[in-house]
Amino acid sequence: MKMRIYLILMCVTFPLFGSVTNLELKKALTMLEEKNLEIKIAQFDEQMKLLEAKLPLATRLGKIDATLSAVRSNDAGNVFGFKVQSREATFGDFGAQEFNILDPNVFSVAPQNLNYPEARNHYSTKFTYSLPLFTGGKITHYSRIAHDMYEMSKIDKEKVVAQKVFETKKTFYDITLVENYIKNLSKITNNISRLERIVKEMVKEGYAIQTDLLEVQAHKAEADSLLIQAKLNRELAYQYLSFLLNEEVESIKNIDEMAPLNMPSKEEIENDSFDIQKALLGLQITDNAVWVQKASFLPIIGGFAEYGSADNMIFNDFDDKDFYTVGVQATWNIFNGFSDKINLEKAKLEHLKTMAQVELAKSGTELKAKQLQTEALSAFEMVRSDEKRLAYASKVYENYLAKYKEGMISVGDVLIKQSKELEVLLKLLTTKNTYNAKVFELDSLTKKGE
Repeated sequence: MKMRIYLILMCVTFPLFGSVTNLELKKALTMLEEKNLEIKIAQFDEQMKLLEAKLPLATRLGKIDATLSAVRSNDAGNVFGFKVQSREATFGDFGAQEFNILDPNVFSVAPQNLNYPEARNHYSTKFTYSLPLFTGGKITHYSRIAHDMYEMSKIDKEKVVAQKVFETKKTFYDITLVENYIKNLSKITNNISRLERIVKEMVKEGYAIQTDLLEVQAHKAEADSLLIQAKLNRELAYQYLSFLLNEEVESIKNIDEMAPLNMPSKEEIENDSFDIQKALLGLQITDNAVWVQKASFLPIIGGFAEYGSADNMIFNDFDDKDFYTVGVQATWNIFNGFSDKINLEKAKLEHLKTMAQVELAKSGTELKAKQLQTEALSAFEMVRSDEKRLAYASKVYENYLAKYKEGMISVGDVLIKQSKELEVLLKLLTTKNTYNAKVFELDSLTKKGE
């Protein structure tokens, strides 16, 4: 019975531990945005900046503090003050019963009740509301800066997403490339195995020597080593794809070997470039920072209201012994050693510096895009050239193999052509990989590349 339950549980839970097979690129990109850990971290950063953007508004609404204090004292000033605040002071507290109006020295008498009162408890409850009425625009501009910082965090998150999309797409194309490379390399190793069998027969018949066979076998071992390395690279690519998607991927649905090349216009680059958009936000932030420093030359006006009650018993006769205070306070710094002026000049220079950085971001991103376009087109032409060279190298090898069978050339000549085919095949793989890398790097420069 226990065995049956165990088998049922295994059948139910097994799919939970299975890996993804035959994964399509579109599905992988969906999984990426849902599960990639770096994207999640960027999303958390964005959410924190959103909360921070709400802080200036909270300051504008003011604050309310509730204060409850409990003290006991026999200090004459404190006790008298406690009674006054509790609205319980009497003439007896001044020692009125000790006065003798017939005594000419009555005003020289030190009242016992006033100077040596009994210790008294004092409980005070206060609610204080303070509100900034005018800050010279500081709160407004701080609010704009916080909002721009939030917008910048959104761009940072989008940039992380674009980078991860770039890496995921490239990994898909890398796997497809290496799969096709393994197929072509397997054909070559099969051809070398066929050549090995031919040489063995020719050694038996006396048309070849043992050294020829050893030379072929050494060449075969070199090709097998390349094949093993290619399979290891494929495994490494799958591990990296699993890391990106935060889920084990066993196999993918292969795609075209080469990605389509998008050629963004100058307007698209300026409107959708991450770096340019961040630079423009930085310009807005420094502009608001200038206004924040200008506010230092203006007065700050705040209002406050206080309501409470006090007695020698907590919350006793609250309404009868309550009190309130309202007021307005204005402060205006007249002189602080020219530091406000220095900070204002510094903010203006920072703004001018950011203006230059915006222009640099525009020209730099445009130059980067043109460079990547040129490199991608160059790699594309190299791919076409290498494909022709590979087809030619394969035909040359077949021709040399036929000549070797007829005894017209040595086995070394055949192996030289075989090595050339291997060389061109490896170069073709590298060139295609370079092309795809430039295409995806170009796409990742702008939001549309996602």
